Parts: sequence; C-alpha cells; structure tokens
Amino acid sequence: MPVLEDLKAKYQSVIDLAKARGVHLKNVHIENEKLLIRGDAPNQSIKSEVWNQIKTVDPKYADLTADIGVDAALVVPPRMHEVVAGDTLSKIAKKFYGSANEYMKIFEANKDQLKDPDKIRVGQKLKIPE
Repeated sequence: MPVLEDLKAKYQSVIDLAKARGVHLKNVHIENEKLLIRGDAPNQSIKSEVWNQIKTVDPKYADLTADIGVDAALVVPPRMHEVVAGDTLSKIAKKFYGSANEYMKIFEANKDQLKDPDKIRVGQKLKIPE
C-alpha cells in the first residue's frame, strides 16, 4: 500500500512548481492507491509546465493521478530566478526563453533593482516575465 508521505516526497518538485506558478491545489492525497493531485492552473502554459515536471519525475507516473484544469481567473505569479555565480541576463534568457537575445525582457522587468544589464549580483531574485 503506498504511503502518502512517500509519494508526496517523490512528487514534491511537482507540488512546489505548482504552488510557485499559481496553481490552486484542491487535493493532494491518496486515492485508489495513487497520489491524487487535483487543482487549477492560471493558463494552459502553466498546466503544461506542471505536466512536464510530472514526466521528469516519472515518465510513466503509474503511482499518480493528476487532474489539472485551467481557471483563467487565477493570477499568474511572476516566475523568479535567483542569480548564481556565472549567470548573465543572456544565459538566464536562454534558459527561460530559448534565446539569449531575449535578455532585455528580463532587464526591463527588473529595472527596480538593475541599472545596467551587464551588472547582476549573485543572490538577486529576478522576475522572469512570461
């Protein structure tokens, strides 16, 4: 019989991502010997992010039932990135957008704490716009 705490630990990265991306979780419990995660995402893109994370944890997810809907009334919280050694805005843009040339999006969204796109500091928490 699966234990709730073991399955929650296995899928903790999914639960954490869902919370960080504004998914309203209604249920996280055992049902039919599987972990049930039920909730609503603010949009289809965030729903897909949660599903991608599920597949990263376990491509077959045989011990999980995920029922994720979309509720456009939910607020999309900004994605965040904490700067680590070696980061540049271009490197962060490549990670989130697939193109280093999108770095000005990140700079513009963080003008409250950045004065120069070439000067970011380890530990800064940057907003990553959609």
